[in-house]
Amino acid sequence: MRTDQILSRLERVFARLDREPERPAHLQTPQMSRHRVVLFGATLAFYLAIVVAVLTTSWLVRLDWQVMFFRPYDQWPQLHAFLDYLVVLGQRGPTAVMVAAWLGWRSWRQHTLRPLITLGVALLLLNITVGAVKLGLGRLGPHYATTIGSAELFAGGDIFPSGHTANAVVTWGILAYLASTTVTRRVLSVVSAVVSLSVGATTVYLGTHWVSDVLLGWSAGLLIMLALPWFEPLISGVEAWVFERREGMRRRVEAGTVPAPVAGALVPLLSAGGKWQPPRIAGTGGSGAAAGAPAAARAAGAAAGAAVPGQATGPASAQAGAAAAHAAVPRPAHHAGRAHLVRSERVPATPGGVRRPGHAERAPAGRAAARPATNG
Repeated sequence: MRTDQILSRLERVFARLDREPERPAHLQTPQMSRHRVVLFGATLAFYLAIVVAVLTTSWLVRLDWQVMFFRPYDQWPQLHAFLDYLVVLGQRGPTAVMVAAWLGWRSWRQHTLRPLITLGVALLLLNITVGAVKLGLGRLGPHYATTIGSAELFAGGDIFPSGHTANAVVTWGILAYLASTTVTRRVLSVVSAVVSLSVGATTVYLGTHWVSDVLLGWSAGLLIMLALPWFEPLISGVEAWVFERREGMRRRVEAGTVPAPVAGALVPLLSAGGKWQPPRIAGTGGSGAAAGAPAAARAAGAAAGAAVPGQATGPASAQAGAAAAHAAVPRPAHHAGRAHLVRSERVPATPGGVRRPGHAERAPAGRAAARPATNG
């Protein structure tokens, strides 16, 4: 008779969200295969062809102007409100925060920093490559164009290639790149392609980019995704360096060489792996002497009970053990006070001096005190 618990669909989903006991061994990093190298070379050739076509004011520039004069936002104004929200999927700030949150959860669940480091490397490559071309060519957008038919290059602009399009390719493509199964990788690749194509077409519809800007943005983002396997040794090295620094800090906390406030703040970060138990830190949960007092008391009681072998244990031995245990418990030290004065030695000082005479100068009981003589 089987007694296995049958989980519901919701319970199976939550079970998959739990943290794995250790880093999975099946995680594989993509390799720079021959197929990927061929795709990288073809994409790079397409990228250079677009740049040359714009620099020479070829048919691609004429197509840019034709689409600009067509004004898609005037042809289909009912789509404007929806596409204003859709284009946010290509903005670097919101998309980076969303993807980083998801990859952060994956890093916590799988005991690895590779997802977050890979995202950081991809965004760094995106900023360097796309930003350098934007500033170097200085192309103006359709809304700021000055000469009909010109490429509007070297005019102080920054829209060639399209940053929204390239960012959509990299940010959403990184989810497919880090997928752990083949089926998931294929599904996420299709999703990221649809999102990046939609964002690029939306920028053309809104009139913020030329068609050539979007084509170059797609190529730039795809080049970064295809080149990421070349940076896998760097990603692994950074992850190993971070874990090495964490282990070194753990040893310093265990040795007590880190100040208590700093160690208390670092404990949640250092114990993120789940296997390291932080030591008892003085000043945060009680001092080491206070933590060891019960153990010292038990040891002293046991020693007092076993001091005289062969002697029957009775009330006397129990009292001796209790007394020894009571004496073993450390007590807070009190500062020595000043010497106590008896009442006769206390001299009340007042602004007018002493009002009452001392004991030797008082009149005996039953006799009135002599009054000073007065003239008269």
